[in-house]
Amino acid sequence: MHATVHLLTRTDFPPLERRAIETLQLNLGYRCNQSCVHCHVNAGPNRKEEMTGETIDAVIEFLAASPAIGTIDLTGGAPELNHHFRRLVIAARARGLRVIDRCNLTILEEPGFEDLATFLAAHKVEIVASLPCYLEDNVEKQRGKGTFEASIKGLRRLNALGYGRAGGGLILNLVYNPQGASLPPPQAALETDYKQQLGGRYGIEFDQLFTLANMPIQRFGSMLISKGQFNDYMTTLREAHRDENLDGVMCRSLISVDWQGYIYDCDFNQQLGLALTDGRRSRLHITEASIALLEDLPIRVADHCYGCTAGQGSSCGGALKNETAPAPSCSL
Repeated sequence: MHATVHLLTRTDFPPLERRAIETLQLNLGYRCNQSCVHCHVNAGPNRKEEMTGETIDAVIEFLAASPAIGTIDLTGGAPELNHHFRRLVIAARARGLRVIDRCNLTILEEPGFEDLATFLAAHKVEIVASLPCYLEDNVEKQRGKGTFEASIKGLRRLNALGYGRAGGGLILNLVYNPQGASLPPPQAALETDYKQQLGGRYGIEFDQLFTLANMPIQRFGSMLISKGQFNDYMTTLREAHRDENLDGVMCRSLISVDWQGYIYDCDFNQQLGLALTDGRRSRLHITEASIALLEDLPIRVADHCYGCTAGQGSSCGGALKNETAPAPSCSL
């Protein structure tokens, strides 16, 4: 990925000013039970990186000293594969924090994880679940054979516990990624399509659909380079940039911590090695940082940031702007 890093880090992307930090996003490791084509982390079953118990303890101490942070956002890989996942969730919920689990759904069907959904429900963990399409063929092109059926089983398991159902009190949001080098279609229209298709075919309910642009880094970036599409995709992102999206990008109120405990502006900067620095250290560790220090540091921007401001805009919470259009297909 060195070629991708070189191409991305020279930029004329507009400078961004940090606001109060409200969300701590934690990458608990790169191990995953899947190897998705669009994965910007290059996660998979053979990855060994995992946040240690010692670093988890440091995160818990940081949260105790940072009362302004109201949300922790757990990602990976499959974050649930981290041996300390449940201990972290329990500690965060005991502090009254909102906990988001970025779940790939198929983990709920893995041997040894049969009680995971029940655990998440018991602690009222909010689930953001990746489901790149409501069509089996399209999902399996991105995620591998058998992943669609396992995802549907996982969704039904969550619905049975009250997730995504009116009055259930448990939030279940889904995530759509385009199949290739294109921007996602309008979020509101695609959400309607997802609800009709998943509800009609499988009886599945969920709260919201988030549409995310694929970031041209790691596995997806390598695929673009191998197909000779990298420069064209970057041109697409640049030409679709909208200044009004700058106000809502996630890095203005979020910091990202990697599996080793080092701090970044976002998960994408993390994958490019663009760590936060205070000028004395090349990268800051969670044990060395405070909210006051972090809020005073500039946000590091590079060309991949156009992926967050193109079209509707894209963040961990989906599109930044609502656009209306005829209901699209997730085969786009």
